[in-house]
Amino acid sequence: MKDQALDNVPSMEQPVNFDFSRIDAPKPDENFGLFKVKPANEWIDEAKNRPVPRMLFDCLWYEGELCILFADTNLGKSILAVQIADSISKGRPIPRFRLEANRQPVIYLDFELSDKQFEARYSDNFTNHYRFDDNLLRVEINPDADISDGFTFEEMLNASLDQAIIETGAKVLIVDNLTYLREGTEKAKDALPLMKQLKSLKSKCNLSILALAHTPKRVLSNPLTRNDLQGSKMLINFCDSAFAIGESFKDKRLRYIKQIKQRNCEAVFDADNVAVCEVTKPDNFLHFSFIEYGKEKDHLRDFTEDERGDLIEQAKQLRDGGLSQREIADRLKVSVGTINNYLKY
Repeated sequence: MKDQALDNVPSMEQPVNFDFSRIDAPKPDENFGLFKVKPANEWIDEAKNRPVPRMLFDCLWYEGELCILFADTNLGKSILAVQIADSISKGRPIPRFRLEANRQPVIYLDFELSDKQFEARYSDNFTNHYRFDDNLLRVEINPDADISDGFTFEEMLNASLDQAIIETGAKVLIVDNLTYLREGTEKAKDALPLMKQLKSLKSKCNLSILALAHTPKRVLSNPLTRNDLQGSKMLINFCDSAFAIGESFKDKRLRYIKQIKQRNCEAVFDADNVAVCEVTKPDNFLHFSFIEYGKEKDHLRDFTEDERGDLIEQAKQLRDGGLSQREIADRLKVSVGTINNYLKY
């Protein structure tokens, strides 16, 4: 009996013919836990029925994107963000920056300025006030509001934000700034839930979100990169797009805008084509005024030989300590290519 059973087992030398046609392809709209499974062509057919994303702030921020704007303190993040909000709410492009979207409501979460500080920026010494469109809805925390029992501050904040979006019907949200939504974004365990929360909010309410964030202290000789965004890399990895404001070393009045990450287009405002601007207030509206396109390197401080030597020495010590070139680049806030060159000395 045993030998007969073994005779029915195909030998390893003989090909096993398996009827793969018996395996059913996944059915459209079939879900597997967290996954939605559809044929690739069906994804495209469904996408074709949705509108093509339009520019909100040139190719730096498109409709439907979660975008991060980051810069060092006092370089004008909030100034530019309010200017963008004003542009979208009125349906008027900022000079030299394209706007394709229609005039629409914008919610501006202002966790930075008091109402009096806001007034100072958009008036002529507290007179002759600038007139915003009623589509621009500025929001700040109500100090007299009570946190409901059983809710944390973050949970109450999220619930209030949901309600504001639903009640106003706004599809554009600007958050100034990101760290207020969740304390401690330096670690992945804190940054990842925040980005998931924002992406979920974006999808649920069909929003376009611009979130402002800081850069830590940086070496002004180095070009702006994604490594300059303060906190965990989860922030830059999970956003759809990002751009940054840099300070010109050759003229402290100048700022430049550089594209850091994009998915809807080719990089336009890259290191060879940054938008050079000046923060001006000729009357009652503090804003970025475009001057020219330029190269980022023209606005960076030159290394002294002593500074370069110090960095080379630090790079070698970190390498001897077992760090990879990418880890060294992150630590010293320079590019991987720069570290590769330093380690050749």
